[in-house]
Amino acid sequence: LKMDEVIESGLVHDFDASLSGIGQELGAGAYSMSDVLALPIFKQEDSNLPQENETKHPPFQYVMCAATSPAVKLYDETLTYLNQGQSYEIRMLDNRKAGDIPEINGKLVKSIIRVVFHDRRLQYTEHQQLEGWKWNRPGDRLLDLDIPMSVGVIDIKTNPSQLNAVEFLWDPTKCTSAFIQVHCISTEFTPRKHGGEKGVPFRIQVDTFKQTENGEYTDHLHSASCQIKVFKPKGADRKQKTDREKMEKRTAHEKEKYQPSYDTTVLTECSPWPDTPTTFVNNSPTPAPTFTSAQHNTYSVPDSNSSSPNHQGDGTSQGSGDLHPSATIQETQQWLLKHRFSTYTRLFSNFSGADLLKLTREDLVQICGPADGIRLYNALKSRSVRPRLTIYVCQEPLRSIQLERQDAGNGDSSNGAIYVYHAIYLEEMAASEVTRKLALAFNIPLHQINQVYRQGPTGIHILVSDQMVQNFQDESCFLFTTIKAENGEGFHIILK
Repeated sequence: LKMDEVIESGLVHDFDASLSGIGQELGAGAYSMSDVLALPIFKQEDSNLPQENETKHPPFQYVMCAATSPAVKLYDETLTYLNQGQSYEIRMLDNRKAGDIPEINGKLVKSIIRVVFHDRRLQYTEHQQLEGWKWNRPGDRLLDLDIPMSVGVIDIKTNPSQLNAVEFLWDPTKCTSAFIQVHCISTEFTPRKHGGEKGVPFRIQVDTFKQTENGEYTDHLHSASCQIKVFKPKGADRKQKTDREKMEKRTAHEKEKYQPSYDTTVLTECSPWPDTPTTFVNNSPTPAPTFTSAQHNTYSVPDSNSSSPNHQGDGTSQGSGDLHPSATIQETQQWLLKHRFSTYTRLFSNFSGADLLKLTREDLVQICGPADGIRLYNALKSRSVRPRLTIYVCQEPLRSIQLERQDAGNGDSSNGAIYVYHAIYLEEMAASEVTRKLALAFNIPLHQINQVYRQGPTGIHILVSDQMVQNFQDESCFLFTTIKAENGEGFHIILK
């Protein structure tokens, strides 16, 4: 025990001695945290952290010459009031440091200015909202460029299918100002209830691109936007005055919660507009008309080719237009394009077949609007159009023709044979439609059918015309036979 005590006391003495020299070499005044942080281990860790001067520096800055509202909370996004149709200057400023993006030195860049919806709900139905506005304001644009007042803008273009966007080229090294005019007001996109409509906010967004090797301005450089509300002429001035008077009535403590009003609005950085590189920037003839061509197709492309086989029940193309739950994202995109929903391919870019089929009718109407929403719902559920006329046709066997004529009303012959009729669904009340559907139903080459006759009183043959088809009774039954044409080429069909 004594030996253990001796050993323990010796260890304690050595430990105290080892601690006694700490701090004596540095002295009381020399010791500081900065010296500790200067040690190599901390320097190595600091080298991995981003330096303050290495933060991303935007190459451009866009400043709109319109005052911000004083009634905006301190940490909320600024809000700027504009008058409908009034010209507002947007200064396009080169904000690059020395050596930044040298490839655009001495070259032009392209900018696209848009007025878009701030509300995400309205963004999903933007196409329908703009189409409705276009219907109510034919010939007008949502956004225009005041060319006489603008400075330094070159090659100004507006796309007829993009009423809310303008584009132009400009030289970053020169003074450039684009004067914009917004023609839509915020209350035009709100549901009209019991008065006191509250206008929806918009966004002014600027996307800038540089030229690629193939000469197209598709290489994105910078995007920025700001929140606005648009009022009828002089309405923005009154709203600004009202907000200012409200703020003056608040206490000093309450005013601290709000940001001050600035004479100009600086657009803040944001993500590029999604469809910029494909639909508007290239200005190629192919993508630009997709908006309108899709609408034209709704009325000009007949559905008879796709819907007829489904009516026939012969299995030739049954279900070929259906979207299956197992369809991949790529297959779903192809299905949307095939069924004239190209406008919504970007909106449903991450939807598989199962995702799209899970949407209800109400979901689709809310996303795509009433017209296209119902059309998409019907296409997904394979709801075919009701035919204008239905007739039943059976091919008359070659044997015992006389006997079969006697038993045609009973549907079977004396030897027990059953007549099998095919249903012919007519979307068009025309003789050519009858000929085409007979050829499809009975696998007859269409070019070999010369004429279609109907057997009349006393066995006469009456040429089937459009007027005769229009007078067919719905669900009429016919037997038909074929006879060779007089010239030996093809044959005639006789309906009995």
